[in-house]
Amino acid sequence: MSGWSRSSPRPFRGTSAAARIKDPSLSRSLALFRAFLREQDDPEACYTLLARDAVDQVEAYDGPVAGRTVVDVGGGSGYFTEEFRRRGAEAHLFEPDVRELGGKPPDGTVIADGYLLPLRDGVADVAFSSNVLEHVADPQTFLSELARVTRPGGLIYVSFTNWLSPWGGHEWAPWHYLGAERARARYRRRTGRPAKHTLGENLFAVHIGPTLRRVRARDDVTVVSARSRYWPFLAETVVKAPGIREVATWNLLLILRRCPP
Repeated sequence: MSGWSRSSPRPFRGTSAAARIKDPSLSRSLALFRAFLREQDDPEACYTLLARDAVDQVEAYDGPVAGRTVVDVGGGSGYFTEEFRRRGAEAHLFEPDVRELGGKPPDGTVIADGYLLPLRDGVADVAFSSNVLEHVADPQTFLSELARVTRPGGLIYVSFTNWLSPWGGHEWAPWHYLGAERARARYRRRTGRPAKHTLGENLFAVHIGPTLRRVRARDDVTVVSARSRYWPFLAETVVKAPGIREVATWNLLLILRRCPP
């Protein structure tokens, strides 16, 4: 396991200048938004772009990932794990739902619950979780497990779609503003199939304000950055505005640093 780390933010180095998009920027946000709109028709293009962007963010805060150990928790079919590996990291995917893995998950994928990872303490240089927190009933326990498996000084990347954002209802958004059951019923009428997500079962109403207060009160991590993951400007400023942030942030990104025991 690699013990190398850097504590201060670093410039993007994982992709060529031609492939890299400045973060935050309007062009980056538009590229991601267009990819999200095509997600159902072309998921590979969508998630390949999202994975490249996410690893760029990790490297911006923690330097190149080459030679480092990355734990990808809840990474679905493995796009993030594969991007970390492409850049030279020793990346491992832990996914609790076999149905999310797709036809060809990364080699060495482990079926494991994010509440109880089969890893020893401090094994990871980077613990990575993209858009998972809103799918767990106990976010605090989930975050504690990410912190446990991260070495002191290591980075923890956590993003989630908060409930009151325009995409908070996932496939039945934005009708979740009118109530979850009404939104689910509308989705079924429109598509002829049941919605994938059910509030209180595999989707939970996670809010930015309470999440920030709980994370800042922890003694096992420090907050390096709390920002909108996709916002094209003032990405940290929007998160500082109570009330407004619950709608405008869209997706909260927390960059955390593991504290010494």
